[in-house]
Amino acid sequence: MDRSDRPLSSRHLGLDLGVTNIKWAVVEHDRGTWRTVDRGQVATPSADGPEAVVARLSTLGAEAIARCPGVSSVGIGVPGLYDPVAGSTRFLVNMPGDWAGRPVASPVEAALGLPVALINDARAFGLAELRLGAGRGAQSIVGLTLGTGVGGVIAVDGRVHLGHDGTAGEVGHQTIDPDGPPCGCGNDGCLEAFARADRIAAACGTATVEAAVVAAHAGDEQALAGLAEIGRYLGIGIGNMIAVISPDRVIIGGGIAPAGDLLLGPIRDELRRRVRTTSLDEVEIVTAELGTWAGAIGAAVHGEEAVARRASAGANAAR
Repeated sequence: MDRSDRPLSSRHLGLDLGVTNIKWAVVEHDRGTWRTVDRGQVATPSADGPEAVVARLSTLGAEAIARCPGVSSVGIGVPGLYDPVAGSTRFLVNMPGDWAGRPVASPVEAALGLPVALINDARAFGLAELRLGAGRGAQSIVGLTLGTGVGGVIAVDGRVHLGHDGTAGEVGHQTIDPDGPPCGCGNDGCLEAFARADRIAAACGTATVEAAVVAAHAGDEQALAGLAEIGRYLGIGIGNMIAVISPDRVIIGGGIAPAGDLLLGPIRDELRRRVRTTSLDEVEIVTAELGTWAGAIGAAVHGEEAVARRASAGANAAR
């Protein structure tokens, strides 16, 4: 197709599957520029099992498309491991029910009549920040989103690196202390075991991460000390990533992001102690911009880009 024949803009739906809520966003892509058109969320029927959850994804998708006509692709962010070829889930650690080998993409495709692509929710977060948020203009990023776990993402040459099975970028599951506390993945001493939400709250002496941020901004000594401790562990993990990738930017997201420099300061201090192979002056450490909607927005972007890659591969195979 000649460039002059291409549509000026296209719309894409993203569904972010969480244990508690499913968020959705419709984004518009206009020759390299992305913007969010509409968004919303509903409760996830987690307790009713995988079949009910997948059915809700389909009905929610239809409702979103009815509000925003012209959608041409769908991306679904899932909280765990998935099979990108089969479009099925492999292991969703916090989602009730048997999700091993559960088809997700195909039933939603059948219900909506549109191509569907799956992506891990942390990679969706990173893709959203790369295209619309704190990563704009960067060619390489490392992203961490701190919540129940520590999700991660790596982008190189302007593209999120997914690996052969969608699992690349698990920054939270690098070992930073071989004798450290157990992690939910089965390993000991992962970054996640030190910096997930319950660890942050405990270190700060608060019930939640959000309360820790409020207390720290109010000058609470334990909260400030807790953020410094968590920042040290994050600095160790991020330093490893900088040594390997030398990114333009490191993006911190999740409920801890509003702490700003109260967390970024200790991270930068640890990086100065540990990173010796590249100039830290060329690596920005920033907080995410898109908040809780990043997963849905990134899923929408992934849907568009995945469909474009499939079309390109099919065209090349036909030559």
